[in-house]
Amino acid sequence: MNPQSPKEITDYYKHLSLFWTDLIHLMASKPQALTSTGPMRAFATSSKKIATELIEINEKLMEFNKFYTEYYKQLSDTWSVAQKKVNQKVPDVPHDVEQFEAFKRIWIDIFDNDFTELFDSEKFGENYGKLVSKELELTKHWTNISNVILQSANLPSKEEIDEVYKELHALKKRVTKLEIELKKKEDKK
Repeated sequence: MNPQSPKEITDYYKHLSLFWTDLIHLMASKPQALTSTGPMRAFATSSKKIATELIEINEKLMEFNKFYTEYYKQLSDTWSVAQKKVNQKVPDVPHDVEQFEAFKRIWIDIFDNDFTELFDSEKFGENYGKLVSKELELTKHWTNISNVILQSANLPSKEEIDEVYKELHALKKRVTKLEIELKKKEDKK
């Protein structure tokens, strides 16, 4: 038995899931669509799209979790190292206000320097960029699922609503401008 990489295992289960999704869709879509009316009929015919998006979301979520774990590992490692530096520099517990203020300044300086160094590092920037990229990919898949569900119910998608809002805003500005011009003309008379 050959050891397989996580990528190969994921691809295998993705392929297997798509196979069963296709098979179930072929077997069930016609009777399901025939017995459904209205939005449920549209939803039944679009169920394969949703299943495919969910499978892809699962893959992207695994990648997102990998970068998310690395992100918090970098933060916690930096915190731990910075706290050790503070503990070495100020081994005694402050007893009065002046000692506490000095401790606070030392703590702030060390943490500021260590976290600035972390945030400026190439490794952190690269991981954070990949984290945000995977988050955007997840958002795209959720948007696709939402659009399929909204189309099934004959409702407008978010993009269509945004377009209407833009047009309403433009019309509102235009009406305001025309009202101002009309008022100026009336004032001249």
